[in-house]
Amino acid sequence: MLNKNESRQRRARKTRARIAEKKTVRLAVHRTNLHIYAQIISACGSKILASASSAEVEVRKDLANGGNTAAAAVVGKRIAEKAKVAGIAQVAFDRSGNRYHGRIKALADAAREHGLQF
Repeated sequence: MLNKNESRQRRARKTRARIAEKKTVRLAVHRTNLHIYAQIISACGSKILASASSAEVEVRKDLANGGNTAAAAVVGKRIAEKAKVAGIAQVAFDRSGNRYHGRIKALADAAREHGLQF
């Protein structure tokens, strides 16, 4: 019997294997109780091309709480803008085995609204 975290890691492994087969740039999301983090990782998986999080100083001064959907939307907007600067338009969304709702969905929707395609 798998516990909750092992189940999430199993789902994440399957997703990452599928993304690796496609050899595409991926947008990886990490979620904690206090913050949400997003990274754009190169197709080979060895280089981080852009990153954004609710723990950044510029983000924290505008937000009261880094662990809610409002913070996730701000991080989604920032990662899309940083991707545009880096010349990245198309990514594969890696939600790290988390369900696509709440903060994960807010981040993805904000990134899409600001020009990132996945």
